[in-house]
Parts: sequence; C-alpha cells; structure tokens
Amino acid sequence: MLLQRIIMATKILIVDDDADIRDVLRLTLAEENYEVLEAEDGEAALKIIYTKAPDLVLVDYKMPKLDGREVCRRVKKDLLLRHLPIIMVTGKGDVNDKVGGLDAGADDYVVKPFEPKELSARIRMVLRRTQRDLEANPLTRLPGNVSIINELTKRIESGGQFAVCYLDLDKFKAYNDTYGFEHGDEVIKETARILIRGVQAQGIPDDFIGHIGGDDFVVITTPDASDFLCNRLIADFDKASPFFYTETDRAHGYILAHDRKGKEQKVPLLSISIGVVTNEFKKIEHVAQVGEIGAELKAAAKMMEKSNYIKDKRR
Repeated sequence: MLLQRIIMATKILIVDDDADIRDVLRLTLAEENYEVLEAEDGEAALKIIYTKAPDLVLVDYKMPKLDGREVCRRVKKDLLLRHLPIIMVTGKGDVNDKVGGLDAGADDYVVKPFEPKELSARIRMVLRRTQRDLEANPLTRLPGNVSIINELTKRIESGGQFAVCYLDLDKFKAYNDTYGFEHGDEVIKETARILIRGVQAQGIPDDFIGHIGGDDFVVITTPDASDFLCNRLIADFDKASPFFYTETDRAHGYILAHDRKGKEQKVPLLSISIGVVTNEFKKIEHVAQVGEIGAELKAAAKMMEKSNYIKDKRR
C-alpha cells in the first residue's frame, strides 16, 4: 500500500515533439498510476519544471528550440533542481546521443523503440536511486541536515579556517499566518535563490549552502569572505522583501497580526538575521560547538529589528 501511494504521488514530465511518442509514453505511465505532464519542446519543458515540480523527466534528445541535452544541462546547473532525475530518450543505435545525454548530466537513457516493461523498470530504478541518494530539503532541494553536519565535520577535521553563517528570517511566522503557507513557501524558495546567487557572485568555489529547515539556512565560507557575503545577502534580501507583500502592505511597511495573547500589532516587513561562527580567533572542536555559538549570535542579531549580521570575534 505504501508503494502504491508513493507511485500515485509521482509526477513524470514527458518531453517530445512527436505527439505519437507522447501518447505511447502517456499510456505506458498511466498503467503504473503515475501523474503525467507533457511538453512538446525544451522551452515548454523548462517552464513546467520550474512551476510544476515533476519528480522525473523523460526527455527526447532531438527536439526543436531546445534539445534534450540543453534541457538537461540547464536543469543540472540549477542548484534547486540539480537533483531532479532525467532519463534521456535516444534513437536506436545512436551512441553519440547516448554519450551526449550522459555528459549533459542525464541519469539514464532509453532507446526508441522501447519496451514498456523496460521503461517502467528503468523509471523505478532511477526513482529509487534518487530517493536513496537525495538527502535534501524537499522545498528548496538544498542539502539538508545530514549533509550540513558532514560538511561541518569535514571543515573542522581539515584544520583550515572557516566561517559558518546561520541565517534566519525575522517575522516569518506572522507573514505565514497572514499570507498563508503557499506564499510562505515561495518566500523560502526565493531566499534559497538569493543565497545561491549571492554565493555565486560573492563567495568562493568551495562555499556550501544548506537548508536546516523552515526559514533557517546555513552558508559555510571562509572568514575573509564572510563579511562581503553577508552584506551582499542582506542587501539582496532587503531588496526582494517588499515584493513578498501586497501593494497596500508594502506601502504601509508593515502587516497587522496578532501576538500570542491575541493582541493586534504592527509587524514590520520580513528581514534577515545572520550569526557568523568562525574559528579565526578560537579553536572549534566539534559540530555542537558551532551550533551553540551560532544560535547565540543569531539571537543577538534578531534583537536589532532589521536585517544585519553579527560575527563572533571573541578570543
């Protein structure tokens, strides 16, 4: 029963410019109780991937506008989407297509004409492998707690200098209560994009971004890069924050919400607080120590009632 529920919840995107092939694939997948989405070219496929969040993509190698290889390359470059499994559909005996698809990041391939049973088996295999390997936040696809702990452990054991930035959104609960969970999820996803863009622009190649859960994130960088990075992330978030609200709330600069005692209050627009833990001035020996200092710094940053960061410089 559990497997049945998992399969029924799985969305598969079929991307092929041949309507007959899409029909065959749709019928094959429908028999396995998958939810099927369709696109006739690469551009349409990317729009669906960004908006409908499929669990797996079956994409033809040769298509107009964007071919399967380019679709795959773009998806795998996006940190929020890189874990999305892609199966490339290639022509019979065309080794170059198979190699090209795998080089672009495809997780597997099937050859036309395909056997329905083989296709179904390959889909199940890729989904199982992805589920096993994917330790990521389901909303942002950023690495989750296991990966964060492993990365922190690796940095501590290496003996090199590091800076761990703990990021948290201020007034997020009031926003969620007022605008609803769907809008709250969009804020979380946009925050993840802000972190990714900021790290790509201002960070260094070995920087790490993780999603602890909810509105809590972590970025691991170096002490000398952390100040520039925090300032960049704060500026980008403050620029985006007003657009999470209606025009009226944006003009007011606050929303009306109730506190725990039911009293109505004016709640400022979302901001971001960052606590930065480093081993620049003190030795850090274990992951728990990083978490304790980070929580302390982040709490202090939140008391300032605006986006800001506090870096631990105590010796």
